[in-house]
Amino acid sequence: MRNDRLFSGLVLVIIGAVFLLNSFNVIDFNWWNLFRLWPIFLVIGGVNLLLSNTKAVWATVVKVAVLLIGVGFLLFANTKHYNHSRPFWHFNFKDDDDGIEFSDGDIKERKGDSVVYQQKYNDEKYVHLNIAGGATSYKLESASDSLFKALTYQSFGDYSFTMSKDDSLTTLNFNMKGHNNKFHWDSDHMNEARLSLSPIPVWDIELKGGAAEVDFDFTKFKIRSVEINGGATSSKIRMGATVPVSTLSVNAGASEVEIWVPKNAGCDIDMRGGLTSKSFDDFTKVSGNHYVTPDFDKATNKIYLKFRGGVSDFKVKRY
Repeated sequence: MRNDRLFSGLVLVIIGAVFLLNSFNVIDFNWWNLFRLWPIFLVIGGVNLLLSNTKAVWATVVKVAVLLIGVGFLLFANTKHYNHSRPFWHFNFKDDDDGIEFSDGDIKERKGDSVVYQQKYNDEKYVHLNIAGGATSYKLESASDSLFKALTYQSFGDYSFTMSKDDSLTTLNFNMKGHNNKFHWDSDHMNEARLSLSPIPVWDIELKGGAAEVDFDFTKFKIRSVEINGGATSSKIRMGATVPVSTLSVNAGASEVEIWVPKNAGCDIDMRGGLTSKSFDDFTKVSGNHYVTPDFDKATNKIYLKFRGGVSDFKVKRY
């Protein structure tokens, strides 16, 4: 067997094994590693190219060893807090007005300036929130007396915040000015936005980011629709059953998505993508990549999940 065929075949076997083991929860592959550790592919490809005309056994051994070591880094490296002595979102701040509390760290160690963006609540019924900005960690967990509030820590770029009204619909735009699609590989240079919303209005939320980490807890809010669009996203989202119908759409070139849905709501999953792995707890397969929870048609509250991804890992759990 030719060495190049052996190497190519081994690559396919390893990729297939990773997807298979991750699908059965034997391993927990961190898809974010594909973007943090992308130079590994250059090393593997370079070694294979340099030794492509060498037929000796030692050359094959070297190529296979470099491949296995590189894959080992991708599988087991923990890069989410790379080059940090502590997780980058921990700092010491308390907002007595809205009850937002941050701890475990020292704000003086942060790089960049902190800025608060805020809009008072004034009997708004329906709100469309547009968020745009890459290389940012977005976190939502707190309800607020204000309509919208964002505490940001910026290592680069700046944000703008605008509001407009059209009859009963209020539109909020929270956008990064410049650098929207530039991803800073060193997590020391990621921006962070801690969000809080009013639990009174019905919300439609759209997030666009070249690369982003998303941690949204929607259980306290009336969420009608959420759309996340990004080149590379790592998302953790907890849905609630506060409106009759909710829709969550994730569109990403590569993504790691973990969704939690309440057991007292029916859930429908429509998934499409290239190289994807999935784990759907307590769901029944309808056809193809269509899944539903038991007694979906009888549920009072329904949640529709739509996944679109290239190289992606989708997990849905019920709580």
